Amino acid sequence: MIKFIKMFACGLYNVWFYILAATGIIICFPLFFIFSLKEEWYPTFYWVARNIWAKLILFGMGFFPKVEFSEPLLKGKNYMLTANHKSMIDIMLMLQISKNPIVFVGKKELVRLPVFGYFYKRVAIMVDRENAKSRAAVYGHAERRLSQGLSLCIFAEGLVTSPEITLAPFKNGVFRFSIHYQIPIVPMSFYDCERRYPYHFSYNHFVGGPGILRAKVHNHIETKGLKESDMENLKQKVYDFMLKDLEPML
Repeated sequence: MIKFIKMFACGLYNVWFYILAATGIIICFPLFFIFSLKEEWYPTFYWVARNIWAKLILFGMGFFPKVEFSEPLLKGKNYMLTANHKSMIDIMLMLQISKNPIVFVGKKELVRLPVFGYFYKRVAIMVDRENAKSRAAVYGHAERRLSQGLSLCIFAEGLVTSPEITLAPFKNGVFRFSIHYQIPIVPMSFYDCERRYPYHFSYNHFVGGPGILRAKVHNHIETKGLKESDMENLKQKVYDFMLKDLEPML
């Protein structure tokens, strides 16, 4: 009986997330549609996503972000933002952290998601990892968005990792872009997202629940003067730093 109650509660909590996400899209749909029509309107699209859609989900789930900044994010400066990726609420938390508009760079497969995929296709930078032409075209899109004063965000692991993995090996994207455009990397640690709302739900016991979402924005890592030959060392440096920070906290 207790097991059934836990499974039922876990299921309800999961369903509630999707209800909030869908409700937010319905409420914001007219604004999302209008402000996704032109690239120059993206900052307004971002404001709506950050201040209405993301806040509705986070506060509706009972999540309260508590963010520590080791170094501020300056308005109008280009950055490459990255963080560990363990939950679907990582995106909402990332939106809350950066008041300045950021553009997500992500896999093409996300366009298949109903409604969300439509807007993702219009405002994000998509990449087909299996297609060399697609990977090359991403640089043109990224350069244009950076020239508009925006920043980029890539989750360095390239996937949502399973619970037993603290931090998966990093893909090259974050570091290749950062060196190519000579922009600083801003590593972040999300300590509670998996605990509050894990991507991999287990219905054998209740997991998740309302509470604080702790995050830390670390000191920025400069890439000026670095070359592509420095990419592997840079990648390992950031990985080792983040893993050391995350292990005692998770």
